[in-house]
Amino acid sequence: MRMRTSLLAVALVVVVVAGGVSPAGAITDGTPDGNKHPQVGALIADHMFTDGTWAYCSGTLISPTVFLTAAHCGKPGQTTARVSFSTHYRDGDTVYSGRYIADPSYGGRHSDPHDMAVVVFTKAIPNITPARLPTANLLDRLKDDHTLATATFTPVGYGSPAPTDGPDGETYLYTDTRNQTSGSFQSLEKVWLTLSQNPSTGDGGTCHGDSGGPDFLGGPDSDLLVATTITGDSACRATNVDRRLDSASARRFLGRFVALP
Repeated sequence: MRMRTSLLAVALVVVVVAGGVSPAGAITDGTPDGNKHPQVGALIADHMFTDGTWAYCSGTLISPTVFLTAAHCGKPGQTTARVSFSTHYRDGDTVYSGRYIADPSYGGRHSDPHDMAVVVFTKAIPNITPARLPTANLLDRLKDDHTLATATFTPVGYGSPAPTDGPDGETYLYTDTRNQTSGSFQSLEKVWLTLSQNPSTGDGGTCHGDSGGPDFLGGPDSDLLVATTITGDSACRATNVDRRLDSASARRFLGRFVALP
C-alpha cells in the first residue's frame, strides 16, 4: 500500500472534527526548499514505487536522534523505518534507519486520533540542527492576543504537487524533492490547526506524500515547528488540517522522547 496516497483511516476520524475534509497528505503551489529546512526528511520505502520514486511520507528531526512523523504513515506491526534528508532523494543517497514508534493511542477517540509517530536513531544525525518545538498552548495564546489570524505558516514536505485533472480522474506526480510553500490561518481547535491552501488567495499547502511533515510558524526560514500535516480536502486545493504540537496530548507523547520547552 502506498501510504502517501492512502489516508482513509485518519480521514474518517478527521471528518468528524474538521467538517467534511478528506484524505490529503503534498506541497502545492510551492517551490524547492533547497537547504532552508535541512531538518525535514522523507520516509523512504524499502522498494521503489512503479513511477521510479521512493518517498512516501515526510517528517522532521526534533532532536539529534528523534524524527517526528505521522502514525498513519506506518503499517500495522512496523518496527523500523528509513529516513533521508536529501533535498532531492536518489537511490543510493544516505539513509538512516531507526526504531519506528507510533503513539500507542493512535486510532482512538474521534476528537483526537493521536496520529503521531517517531523514528528513533541509535546515533545522532550529523550536521543537522533539529527544529524547535512550541511551548505549551502557544497557538491558544497567539489566538487570544489576536496575532494568530494574521500569522504566516510554512509547510514543508516531499509530496506531490497539486493534482492534474485527466480523463481518468486526478493524477499525482511525485519527484522525491523537498518543497515548501506558505499558508494562512483558518481555524484552531483543541488538537487541530487548519490552514488555508486556497491558491486564489495566494496560499499554498499540502497534498499526498506530505503527511507527517512540518508546519513551521513564520516565514520561509522559520524552524519553529507547531503542527504536522495530517489531512485536508481531497483535491489538495482548499484546506490543510494539521496536528497541533502544543496540545497536552501531543506533548505527553513527545515528552517520552525529547525535552520540551
